[in-house]
Amino acid sequence: MSTASTNAPGIAIDVEGLSKSFSGREVVHDLSMQVRRGSIYGFLGPNGSGKTTTIRMLCGLLTPDRGNGTCLGYDIRRDADRIKRKVGYMTQRFSLYQDLSVRENLEFVARLYGLPDARAAARDMIARIGLKGREEQLAGNLSGGWKQRLALGACTLPNPQLLLLDEPTAGVDPKARRDFWNEIHALAAEGLTVLVSTHYMDEAERCHEIAYIAYGHLLAHGTVDEVIANSALSTYTVTGDDLNGLSEQLTGKPGIDMVAPFGTSLHVSGRDKAALEASVAPYRAEAKWHWQESEPSLEDVFIDLMGRARDNFQ
Repeated sequence: MSTASTNAPGIAIDVEGLSKSFSGREVVHDLSMQVRRGSIYGFLGPNGSGKTTTIRMLCGLLTPDRGNGTCLGYDIRRDADRIKRKVGYMTQRFSLYQDLSVRENLEFVARLYGLPDARAAARDMIARIGLKGREEQLAGNLSGGWKQRLALGACTLPNPQLLLLDEPTAGVDPKARRDFWNEIHALAAEGLTVLVSTHYMDEAERCHEIAYIAYGHLLAHGTVDEVIANSALSTYTVTGDDLNGLSEQLTGKPGIDMVAPFGTSLHVSGRDKAALEASVAPYRAEAKWHWQESEPSLEDVFIDLMGRARDNFQ
């Protein structure tokens, strides 16, 4: 029988060289990373980029073709069954019973996991996730935000050490999303490790660390500040008249890697600062536009990464 790894106690996941192919197409290529215990780790990238496959390999739900590592101290290849018992998984689609009440769903999950007092466990979770007074409401009649809370309660009921969230707030209103993330941070503060895939930049900024994956390659990872700093992007925020016309004129010029509208302004970015300055100089001299040098946003970085990844892939 295999035993738990002796990796550092502060590390929940430690993997090296993970690769996975389906039908001859490589979905994840040579991925290595570490995730600290009690951290919220966000995965971003375009659809079909390998985010979900990566997350499933990290916690032993999917066997890699190559590479190895540990999750929660167990080998991801040999000890997959042990790891699964310590993992909660919340999918994008609501997967509880629509025709059972909130209480019945939670009691069912508690019994499924063999908790000693299913009724008490369900009652405590209902209080924790703010569903008191809705115990007898059918799950199918809940709004998107309440369904999300119920799903989170169900997957954390057996007290997992690792929580997987696959685009958990898709289609949920901003207040419900904020409440959800407050609860995730509270769980992480209690020691739960969270892996989350998301397309929302504001959610990425709520993660302790993030990873950007495109076409199976890990292109950037670290804290939000580290990812922005390592992008080496120089950015201008431009305001004024006819920004659409300016965008058309700037796109494709030497040193300009990205031109993107942001509300009533335009972000103009490039990795070669000297070439960028040379290309924008004639436009900065025109009075109808105001140019302000600014820090690149996380969205600037990801738009740039996506463009570069697409070029390399093609």
